[in-house]
Amino acid sequence: MKFTLSSLSTAMIATLVMGLTTPTVAEVKNKVAAEDSNTNIDNVKTSQIASMNKSAVTEISRPDSKNTHTLSTITDPITHKNIDNSYPLEVSSFLSLEQAQNILLQVSPKLAANQAAIAASDYQTDALKTIDNPFVFAQVSASAYTLQEDIDLSNLKNGVINGVNNVGANVGDIIPSLPNLPNFGELVGERLPNSYDFKRSGTRTGAGVGVVWPVYTAGRTTALTGLSDARTQEAVADSVLDKNELYNTLTERYFKAQLAIIAAYLREDAYDTLQQTDHMAKRLFEEGFISRVERLEAQSALADASSEAVNANNDARLAMIALQRLLRTDYPIKPTTPLFVSSRQLPDVSYFQDLALHHHPGLQKFAAKRAQAQHLHALSDTGHKPTVMLYGYGELEAKPSWVAGVSASWKLWGGLDKTALLASSSAKIRQADLSEIELSDNLLLLVEKNWHDVNNAQSRYQALQSNVDLAAEVLRLRRLGLQEGVNTTVDVVQAQTQYLKARTEQAQAANNYVQGLSALMQSCGTPLAFNAYLNAADIRLPTLYSE
Repeated sequence: MKFTLSSLSTAMIATLVMGLTTPTVAEVKNKVAAEDSNTNIDNVKTSQIASMNKSAVTEISRPDSKNTHTLSTITDPITHKNIDNSYPLEVSSFLSLEQAQNILLQVSPKLAANQAAIAASDYQTDALKTIDNPFVFAQVSASAYTLQEDIDLSNLKNGVINGVNNVGANVGDIIPSLPNLPNFGELVGERLPNSYDFKRSGTRTGAGVGVVWPVYTAGRTTALTGLSDARTQEAVADSVLDKNELYNTLTERYFKAQLAIIAAYLREDAYDTLQQTDHMAKRLFEEGFISRVERLEAQSALADASSEAVNANNDARLAMIALQRLLRTDYPIKPTTPLFVSSRQLPDVSYFQDLALHHHPGLQKFAAKRAQAQHLHALSDTGHKPTVMLYGYGELEAKPSWVAGVSASWKLWGGLDKTALLASSSAKIRQADLSEIELSDNLLLLVEKNWHDVNNAQSRYQALQSNVDLAAEVLRLRRLGLQEGVNTTVDVVQAQTQYLKARTEQAQAANNYVQGLSALMQSCGTPLAFNAYLNAADIRLPTLYSE
């Protein structure tokens, strides 16, 4: 898998909604003026809130067979490290959740590292598959030598002299003695030295071809390749676990940013309302209809609303930066998929539990661990079985020498204790089986907990609707009462606070529903099934940005 990085645009796109000036936010609010005090936040469709700088939206460039990219060295926008064998990726600042999911797969260093680990394990398995193939080798040698030695010839010399003299003596017994014959032993001895200085040097070259073929390894080769393959499967399961976790993290940050944007919008709306209340209180005070205390209370409430709006803006900016960091861009990401709630009930919890038992990568990981233990057991069981090999070697010369044969070897004693190894691998198999049972139990409980969390959030959201309706109506009446002199500024401030609280709680319930649904899908091992529930949702909260 190629590691991709976001293109490094030097231009910083506008900071998010919370970094904008108050008039810009007010401009957006004017576009939802249709939502009066009698309109619920969940009834405002996404399309009713205008997107900002919509013309800046660009297509996301993805590598495929029709759009190839030249691999190059890319600088990571966060760490500024150079990453080889990568390609640039253009990422729009306006992203739906599905677009963000696709980009995450391409820019996540963790997923890229996992793919590298899988590839390494896969290559190791491929390498082990040829371990019992014939091993053919060639040998070439070239050498230079010098031989030098002082050889003692005294014993040899004495032996020659004695042998010559003995021959002369024996001949004298057969034929008549001859007068004045020389001493042949001494004559020969005078010509033989007592020592000889031997020295020889030269060069030698040689070449040959050999072959070694393990024809029987007692199953060791199969066990080793199976062990390596099981480790690859474990690496795959770990990669899927990390991918599912990243999907869940993306969903969490994406919709937390949406919730923070809604909270900032509501704070801005409350500040705007209290500005009108403060202006009205000022006029009533000047005309003598309210006391100075009521006038000061209106000013204090306005100051608090301004501070809360600034804090909400900063919180939203931080939430969007967290999303930006996850997608590794050097500019803010503006989420376009709204928070949602479905009024339809979820399928029975047993449906999701069955999904978890069949699809959760944690169970696949333990299955891979069990397979590793089984192959280790098989490898340990070959400890005292023979290894049979064919071998041969021949020289490449005019009159070559060669050797060929078959060998078999057994381990009779020593090395690792075979009985202990078998017991260890059997214990690992049992460990994998029991761990899988424990994980299954925990998964069933986790799915049950997440399923109830989703249902509770759905029920809470629907129950809070009456609170929103009541708070909106009370606020409307208190503002009218202030104009008529029936209510005080404190009454209006309290009503505004209750209305803000009701709408914020309902938005929080929607976020709890989304986060619970994402956690439920992750615990089932099917995180992308979240998108199907998103598309089928019939209640969508407003969003500031749209594609």
